[in-house]
Amino acid sequence: MAEKAVVKEVVKERLWTPSFLILWQGQFFSTLGDSIYSLALGFWVLSITGSTALMGTLMAASTLPGILISPFAGVLVDRYNRKKLLIITDVIRGCSIVLVALAAYMNLIAIWMVFVVAIVLSICGAIFRPGVNSSLPDMVPKSRITNASSALSMVLAGSTMIGNAAGGYLFQILGAPILFFLNGISYLVSGFSIGFIRIPKVERKNKQHFLRELRDGLLFVWNLKGLRFITIINAILNFFFNVAFVLLLPLFQKTSYLGASYYGIVMACFMCGAMAGFLFLSILKIPPHRKFIIFIISSIIMNVCLIFFPYQSDVIIMSLLAFVAGIFNSAVNALLMSSVQIATPQEMRGKVLAFVGMVTQGLAPFAMALGGVLGDFLPLKTIISTSFLIIFVLITPFLFNKSLKKFINSNSTLTP
Repeated sequence: MAEKAVVKEVVKERLWTPSFLILWQGQFFSTLGDSIYSLALGFWVLSITGSTALMGTLMAASTLPGILISPFAGVLVDRYNRKKLLIITDVIRGCSIVLVALAAYMNLIAIWMVFVVAIVLSICGAIFRPGVNSSLPDMVPKSRITNASSALSMVLAGSTMIGNAAGGYLFQILGAPILFFLNGISYLVSGFSIGFIRIPKVERKNKQHFLRELRDGLLFVWNLKGLRFITIINAILNFFFNVAFVLLLPLFQKTSYLGASYYGIVMACFMCGAMAGFLFLSILKIPPHRKFIIFIISSIIMNVCLIFFPYQSDVIIMSLLAFVAGIFNSAVNALLMSSVQIATPQEMRGKVLAFVGMVTQGLAPFAMALGGVLGDFLPLKTIISTSFLIIFVLITPFLFNKSLKKFINSNSTLTP
């Protein structure tokens, strides 16, 4: 009898439930197709127009609409059937890209079509992301949410890396229309597969006005201290990380002993480190009371590696520091995301995750612009190192905060 009870408990606590496995596979193919599509689209726009300004405008069109509607998208996710929303957004994205592929194949495509599709993809993505992240805790046992979040992040990072590596070659061999078409099909397949996923409907006690729900979501984030601090930490991390990141390529280009080839190697090391970290966290079952101390250690090691990174003259040491930083960066991100997923009530997850995403993503364009301006006046190494030093200084006080510790270590939903 005891052995049967143990077996039942193991099955009950398993990570790879049928629903999560289907989602994981679908996200791999759609993200792989998306990264190849983005690369092919960039090459195509530059080959047709020769305008880097137009390329930058297209990038803005593919990000800003999603950032602006994120809070409203979160309310949609909490108000309506999440499974249907995920399917609808995937189908819309798939059909939009297939139409662009057909237009490109028939030589009927125009730049305005690409911009319209970029806006559609951005808006659908703003709904899809909080939809997936808010549904994840309903697909796996609560004790496995950190593992699931890490496994999903690993496949997203891995498929992006593969797509970026293969996209250029595939563009030369197959051409833009076929790559566009394959990406559209990947979204349609993802939408079809989501039909087999079990996502419970959110039980709503009373329906409030749309704007009232939006306000309640913002108040929930602000009033729950641990969640408020996590949002601030996310904002600090992403802002200064982007200030530094935008200057890495110029640093390698302008440093005689580095160059573009070494930039690719070092960035690959960082991504491999991140994937290794996500893989480890997807396997290791971390006790709730250990999560905060792991978060502290990971934050310190990551920032120390990146503070000293730009001053290294040996590419091997730079690659090693990037690899280690990638490992602990994945730990920080996975613990922050999973703690929000665990501690936030089901009926609030969409709004909360969308708002946190808006804060982190919304600051990225400003951070990159600031990094570019500073790079014209100050030494690149100084800006990069100082950015990570600022992260270290600003985040350190939070590491001694009891509310943050309680939030990250929590294994149940919390309320303000």
